[in-house]
Amino acid sequence: MASVTAEKIRVTDSWEAVNRLFYARGWTDGLPIVPPTEDRVLAMLGGTPRDSQEVVAVLPPRWAEATIEKVAINAVMAGCVPEYMPVVITALEAMAEERFNLMGIQATTHPCAPLVIVNGPVRRRLEMNSGANCLGQGNRANATIGRALRLCLVNLGGGLPGVGDKATQGHPGKYTYCVAENEEDSPWEPLHVERGFAPDTSTVTVAACEAPHNMSDQYNREGYWVLMMVAGSMCVAGSNNPHMLSGEPLVAFGPEHAHTIARDGYSKTQVKEFLYENSQVPIKWYSPGDIEWRHQRFEVQGRLPLTRGAGDLMVIVAGGAGKHSCYMPTFGNTYSVTRPLPLP
Repeated sequence: MASVTAEKIRVTDSWEAVNRLFYARGWTDGLPIVPPTEDRVLAMLGGTPRDSQEVVAVLPPRWAEATIEKVAINAVMAGCVPEYMPVVITALEAMAEERFNLMGIQATTHPCAPLVIVNGPVRRRLEMNSGANCLGQGNRANATIGRALRLCLVNLGGGLPGVGDKATQGHPGKYTYCVAENEEDSPWEPLHVERGFAPDTSTVTVAACEAPHNMSDQYNREGYWVLMMVAGSMCVAGSNNPHMLSGEPLVAFGPEHAHTIARDGYSKTQVKEFLYENSQVPIKWYSPGDIEWRHQRFEVQGRLPLTRGAGDLMVIVAGGAGKHSCYMPTFGNTYSVTRPLPLP
């Protein structure tokens, strides 16, 4: 039978006392937490068959070991239910991969946060939101899975604002940033299928994204012009992506925009190629010093692309009714990771 080996703290049996203590010790994200009592942690451990002392990741900048038990403690604090544990664990394992560069993401002044994208049947099983307001409030799975990961990055990784986390301003997704792809209302193959997984495989993808920027086009009825609007919105001089010519900026098309574009014959690959060519930033937007620095690093021909190539753009479909899409630039020196969930 499982047991909790973490240090136990005795505190007055009241929600207020527990939250005062945890806040004073810097163990929260600033919001109230669910007290991680032994019974609650044991129940959370029931959501995974893995050994409670197994290390699933080592989290910078503190380089602390994230054991299954410690992950369960933070999942309780975030308000998760045990069924969410496999998603939380898999996301942490993905973040620990070298290509994701979690050390850079945790410590940078850039306002990025790990965005979790969930694909496959698990979305329905956990009743995740992939439709209306999918990046907003209102869904327990989206909200608490993302929050559990943030608490792990704070409490285990040491990503404390101003200490381990040097973000100049940050963004609200640093509380929780988790979404399911709207596969049912997408005209294209979903992200996990694009990356070689079977449609009935559940996956978790992590990407270090800025806050979503809305892209509204209410009047165009042609896919070309919707894509031009999107490309223009992506063409941002201050983004890390053209600055470093790296990373995988993400476009989350609303279903209405996606269907307009697909109706006019654009595959997902063609969408990426179009956006890559038409979102490049004019070099004249940069100072002479910036231009000289870029000439030393890249071959610059009047425009700066956002990525190394069209294949480095990420495209998903998410959201509900309405002619809106959103764009999320990434940290730059990071690449997304997709991992399959274990079979239930």
